[in-house]
Amino acid sequence: MNKKATVLLIEDDLVVSETYKAYLENEPINLVHVTTGNDVFEYCKHNIPEVLILDLMLPDINGMEILKKIKQRQLNCAVIIITGQKSKQITDEAMHYGAFNLLKKPFEASQLLFILRNAIRQHDLYDKINSYQKTQRSSYHDFIGASKEMRTTYQIIDTIATAKASVFIEGESGTGKELCAMAIHKESIRKDKPFVAMNCGAFPKDLIESELFGHVKGAFTGAFNDRDGAASSANGGTLFLDEIGEMDIALQTILLRFVQTSKFRRVGSDKEEKVDIRFICATNRNIKVEIKAGNFRKDLYYRLNIINLTMPPLRKRGDDILLIARHFLNYYTNNENKSFQGFTAEVEQQLLDYYWPGNVRELQNLIHRIVVMNDDKIVTTEMLSTLITQFEESTDTPTPPINPPSSSLDMIRPLKEVEKEAIIQAINLTKGNVTEAAKRLGVAPLTIYRKYENWGEKLR
Repeated sequence: MNKKATVLLIEDDLVVSETYKAYLENEPINLVHVTTGNDVFEYCKHNIPEVLILDLMLPDINGMEILKKIKQRQLNCAVIIITGQKSKQITDEAMHYGAFNLLKKPFEASQLLFILRNAIRQHDLYDKINSYQKTQRSSYHDFIGASKEMRTTYQIIDTIATAKASVFIEGESGTGKELCAMAIHKESIRKDKPFVAMNCGAFPKDLIESELFGHVKGAFTGAFNDRDGAASSANGGTLFLDEIGEMDIALQTILLRFVQTSKFRRVGSDKEEKVDIRFICATNRNIKVEIKAGNFRKDLYYRLNIINLTMPPLRKRGDDILLIARHFLNYYTNNENKSFQGFTAEVEQQLLDYYWPGNVRELQNLIHRIVVMNDDKIVTTEMLSTLITQFEESTDTPTPPINPPSSSLDMIRPLKEVEKEAIIQAINLTKGNVTEAAKRLGVAPLTIYRKYENWGEKLR
């Protein structure tokens, strides 16, 4: 059964509005009636109707201003304008700002029904087109990726963006948690309001309260003036608390009250302030473990974790690795005035096989270093291997065992044979534990399974 379309009727004359309701009483729609422009904006904070039936003459706001706001905010709804004075100027302006159609008073019920039904059909068609396009997306805001995991993430953001509920983003470092928070903000009705990001792990314990709530002059040594904090700056918009797991337990108590009441006091002030904020938080820690250890308040977690979203690690995103690598190669080639055009096939396979413990941030830094340190048109295995080896050594990541060099050229063996021997040896030594073998070799478990598949062998 198809979902009923919601139609928002904006008409301040109660007699006229009752007439319109009578025209529409047999239509399979959910009809909502409001009388002012402010009522429209308030309603659209929580719901986006499929169609608006909008009278231009309202007691508080001209209907054309409402139409302009709907276009500016890119709200997905069709607008039918009702006017007592249909002129070319009004028609041109309304069409410029995206009106679906205009009706001049007085009009028959059949005219309204005909235009309304067409508006709903067009809206449904655009919805189907947009849904199809969304399933094919290879990028979204500042994200790059067409993997199933990322398309799912895009769809979740589309779904939750218009809500007011707090969002809790989890994931490893470098997976794009702040990009996710920004995408949610940009898709929300708050997108024209501030997005304020605060890293809870970047400030000393005795300064973080001032950073969050601000302070008044003289509150502490060095407080020479009143200062707004992140809470005041984000009023009307979104406050992103990154690395929330790093926040001191004492401040978590104050934050809990703020989340519950939207009220706070600046450091050194007795005056209470109230703001309208959507909270988005992120962490790379296992918060449930932190709760058990007494490092994070359970009640605060449940307040912030109304909607949960986990960012997938890069190693689970398949060919997204190459999409992102090509993007960064093109970006840094232009930025550093170099001439790189792509990767060899061997390099692309190495990029796919590597474990990427630092996720997208590590890939970005790696490509940047390659571009800066080399002058060529193609990225080769030598360029890549040197930098990955340096990273592994700096992080004590185990590397595959390699036979000692021989003075005889006849003793040099193909790299594929050495690689296969190392993998089989690791599997045997760990008694078939693929996860442990992969960890010891410094690769993803998926890489080992893929190698066995390429060899035409099965893991026992």
